[in-house]
Amino acid sequence: RLELSNNRAERSIKPFVMGRKNWLFSNTPAGAQSSAVIYSLIETAKENDLDPYRYLVWLLNTAPGLSQTDEAWAESFL
Repeated sequence: RLELSNNRAERSIKPFVMGRKNWLFSNTPAGAQSSAVIYSLIETAKENDLDPYRYLVWLLNTAPGLSQTDEAWAESFL
């Protein structure tokens, strides 16, 4: 059964579009990249039904230890 509209799909990508508009006003390319990474992490957490704040706290506490012991540490978070 198919829906007659694509409203659900458009609502799911709206946060990314809003973020893209906000990134236009970053002072430096590195600042824009950092904003994009953080925003992507938050939106990914939301899509996976996680609390973004708790996910970022967990990630920022866990990642430094993993990066020292495992070369492919980032792949474990995908």
